[in-house]
Amino acid sequence: MSAGGPRGFRGRTAALGIKDEADDFAVVVSEVPAAVSAVFTRSRFAGPSVVLSRETAATTTASGVVVIARNANVATGAEGLANAREVRATVAAAAGIEPEQLLIASTGVIGRQYPMDRVRSGLAELDWSLPEADLDKAARAIMTTDTVAKHVVAECGPASIAAIAKGVGMIEPNMATLLTFFFTDAELDQPVLDRVFRRVVDRTFNALSVDTDTSTSDSAAILANGLAGPVDEAEFEAALHEVATKLVRMIAADGEGASKLIEVRVLGARDDAQAKRVGKAVVNSPLVKTAVHGADPNWGRVAMAIGKCEDELDIEPAKVVIRFGDVETYPAPATDEVLAAASTHLKGDEVVITIDLGIASGAFTVFGCDLTDGYIRINADYTT
Repeated sequence: MSAGGPRGFRGRTAALGIKDEADDFAVVVSEVPAAVSAVFTRSRFAGPSVVLSRETAATTTASGVVVIARNANVATGAEGLANAREVRATVAAAAGIEPEQLLIASTGVIGRQYPMDRVRSGLAELDWSLPEADLDKAARAIMTTDTVAKHVVAECGPASIAAIAKGVGMIEPNMATLLTFFFTDAELDQPVLDRVFRRVVDRTFNALSVDTDTSTSDSAAILANGLAGPVDEAEFEAALHEVATKLVRMIAADGEGASKLIEVRVLGARDDAQAKRVGKAVVNSPLVKTAVHGADPNWGRVAMAIGKCEDELDIEPAKVVIRFGDVETYPAPATDEVLAAASTHLKGDEVVITIDLGIASGAFTVFGCDLTDGYIRINADYTT
């Protein structure tokens, strides 16, 4: 692991030739068995990798994770499941661990079998004397349409937390998100790790949306090998939240075709759950996204998105306040001067929309990005 990262993790990246000559394979393993917590997509088309990793996570311990990028291996039937098992078994044997102790993930095009001849050949030729894990390289190896690698490290007492993530499209998490893996040398009992990890995921990755579409391969996991000794639970959760939030902001800013990060802060809600629902309605609105892209201070689109929450009967327009940055646009009179100031904020790389519902003290922040013609081009031509 690079300086400042958690101890006891080894790994390798390689180019198996899934789609081009770039690295498309990464494996990270712990020198000792680790406590594990993980959450996965709830898609009815969940891929074989998710099926196998759910089984591993259910054991509460794991020794590593292997990822193949640029092929999701989803909707590939019995052959796809057999191929995922073979990849996991081959990598586990080479790394000296049991297959059932290895999480597996895949990301990329749906409905295509792994090119197993290339995969088998690449794995056979790989140098399995695993060095310290280079998570920068691992983050690059798991990319698909990402334009930047996503890797964050934070300290927590004697321990460190490092994490990687990929994902820029097909992002509207449902119990998990894209692909993201956390590695720490902190020592925590598995029930504690699980509780903390799920709380953090819910307020970070599950607060992220790019295009309202949930992936078939979403996987989020953390491995804690305990080599740094015990840590304070509250301090660990704060550090984990810091790492996850940084990754979420990187993902939103790197959304397919995106030019701006959108942060929607909802205050004064009945409870946090209501605040989250309202925030998601706003950040997922194509009209809000395109207004942000064009730096158009059309606060009416935000009001429209709030109004779509038709079952939230305690939301009263007379109590709602809408701001772009620090500029109040509703209910304050939207004068030319006010709209110009709001437009100036919208021209930045990071846009903050604040909504105060004026009901109680519930609050939640969600993240997303603007909608551009670049998103259309990337996804119109994705397989061709």
